Amino acid sequence: MNKSTKFLAVGFAAMTLMATGCKKNMENPFLSEWGTPYEIPDFEKIQSEHYMPAFEEGMKQQIEAIEAIVNNAEEPTFENTIVAYEYSGELLNKVSGVFFNLSSVERNDEIEQIEAAIIPLLSSHGDNIALNAKLFARIKQVYDKRESLGLNPEQMRLVEETYNGFVRSGANVPEKDQPRFRELNEQIASLTNRFEQNVLKATNAYKLVLDEAKATAIGLTEGQLAAAKELADENDETKGQYVFNLQMPSWEPFMQNCTDRDLRKQMWEAYSTRCNGDSYDNAALIDSIVNARVERAHILGFETHADYVLDNCLAKNPQNVKSLLMQIWTPALKKAKEECAEYQKMILADLGAGSKIEPYDWRYYSEKLRKEKYNLDEEEVRQYFSLDNVRQGAFDLATKLYGITFEENQNLPNYHKGLVTPYEVKENGQTIGILYTEWHPRESKASGAWMTEIRGQHKDINGNNQIPIIMVCCNFTKPSGDRPSLLTADESETLFHEFGHALHGLLSKCTYPSLAGTNVPRDFVELPSQIMENWCRNSVYRKTFAKHYKSGEIIPDELIKKLETAATYGQGFINTELLAASLLDIEYYSLTQNQKIDVNTFEDNYLNGIGLIPEIISRYKSTYFKHIFTTGYDAGYYSYTWTAVLDHDAFDAFVQSGDLFNPDLAKKFRHLLESGNTVEPMDLYRQFRGQEPSVTPLLRDRGLI
Repeated sequence: MNKSTKFLAVGFAAMTLMATGCKKNMENPFLSEWGTPYEIPDFEKIQSEHYMPAFEEGMKQQIEAIEAIVNNAEEPTFENTIVAYEYSGELLNKVSGVFFNLSSVERNDEIEQIEAAIIPLLSSHGDNIALNAKLFARIKQVYDKRESLGLNPEQMRLVEETYNGFVRSGANVPEKDQPRFRELNEQIASLTNRFEQNVLKATNAYKLVLDEAKATAIGLTEGQLAAAKELADENDETKGQYVFNLQMPSWEPFMQNCTDRDLRKQMWEAYSTRCNGDSYDNAALIDSIVNARVERAHILGFETHADYVLDNCLAKNPQNVKSLLMQIWTPALKKAKEECAEYQKMILADLGAGSKIEPYDWRYYSEKLRKEKYNLDEEEVRQYFSLDNVRQGAFDLATKLYGITFEENQNLPNYHKGLVTPYEVKENGQTIGILYTEWHPRESKASGAWMTEIRGQHKDINGNNQIPIIMVCCNFTKPSGDRPSLLTADESETLFHEFGHALHGLLSKCTYPSLAGTNVPRDFVELPSQIMENWCRNSVYRKTFAKHYKSGEIIPDELIKKLETAATYGQGFINTELLAASLLDIEYYSLTQNQKIDVNTFEDNYLNGIGLIPEIISRYKSTYFKHIFTTGYDAGYYSYTWTAVLDHDAFDAFVQSGDLFNPDLAKKFRHLLESGNTVEPMDLYRQFRGQEPSVTPLLRDRGLI
């Protein structure tokens, strides 16, 4: 998921903008009310030329508001300092919510130019606020006397989070170090933006083109061939042929089913060597990003960048992260080695003595063994997981748990009609939020899956509730002919996952924008998303939405049984590649001093050192590891595993109660979702669970004990 931060200076890697012409302010749609239902952005009126004037005016207005706070002759109070600061950037947030999110789904050369131009300006603007000594002095005065102000718990939390945010953003940096601190912030923001652009371009640049004779002779399924033909027909140069690319809906099924080992190797190398020595090389950028973050951490008073990041998370320090990850790494690696031994026997049987399993063979033999061992064919499974049915299953689950409904409304403003579906989210007949969904890949859209907010829920300065406007974006296989988009079991969990993030934003009931919705620590933000996956793969609930896309037949008990039996199949590989990426992330950001980083050597030395077998690579190799070099999961990729402990433990409460929709537990969990960051996250979890979380349900469910 995407998540913004109050301070642009330290960690807003996704910001973007540029001047491309100038219209009068009165004609700029950002500079007045939208006048649309629920004040949704009027997407049809927004042109690229509107962004820069709107951003410039937004920065200007925020600086004026800051100056008014600083020059206020009255003694600093919660209202005239903390609240005034909280609402100081309304216009800036308004344009940010549109531009930063649309830049991920409507990307083009002009947008990239805008990003490159605006990032230094926004970084400087954020530093001008974070390093404003007079502003921080007033905030500190309120913070120091907070216990005597009669604040309610949410107000107290806002004071503490505002103060800590300033400290973490450099408010205590000595004046002599501030120029370098600013320089590092601008450098990091620009470098991370270039990294992301390179990954998108490298991913789009590669295509494997096959003629009909070859494509139909290498074991691919009917659905894969139809999707590949449709991809080919999008371009005049490849019409009538078959195209496979590096997007997951194309690449992974190819690697699972292609019988031609040379082609698997070709696709594997194209995928795993992206941005590594090619025209979109990211190796030098990684060296610069990591070292800049090391230096900035030192200026902020931390030994490492990981110490800086984790100080504000539940994990608190790198040692705690490594301790948890290694508890799972050891049994996961043991199981991965057992899996590897099985695949090695298979490749010897296929290719003869001397043959050795390679990374590009793993998915192929894993899928082959799955079919043999469990008689489980992923193509058969797909027939019961049409996108529409899975999406409805997620919606119905929210209705069962929380009493909310989703009504499609094509009359709402839409940023890409035909590809994006708007919904009004309702409770007791009242609209409580807006949800936009888009499910399929296109070249102007980033890869992966995410949830983000165009506007987060909050109350405005006058106390009026502002309903959230949420986006959920995925990259599932497109419909082809009369065949709808059909998902794998894993992809159906991805949909439930991102929808869980959406619920976290949609159900928020907070006052202040910076505390609302998903604005919680990274290693807590995945709990609302990951717990949804448990219902998705639960056999009882699956039968409510898993229906054959042609006949409407409910998924048969026999297939359900196969899925249950195979539930822990391949978990050695799945956990090992995930933990390898998490540990690699922490290793980069545990560096205590600047040093020249040769990315390939650094990566190989570390992963070999912890025993990663050569048949498996890290889920993301460094040069395309966007999570830790662009999207704010730096020293935070562990959070998927950290939170998995919480989500398995939380779902176990429903299972143990004997009711998957237990109303008392649902009410308690909804309170957790509604509370955002107004309460210490682990306190919220203990209020829900009534006990400390246990790692046992996670290890049990993944077949690691």
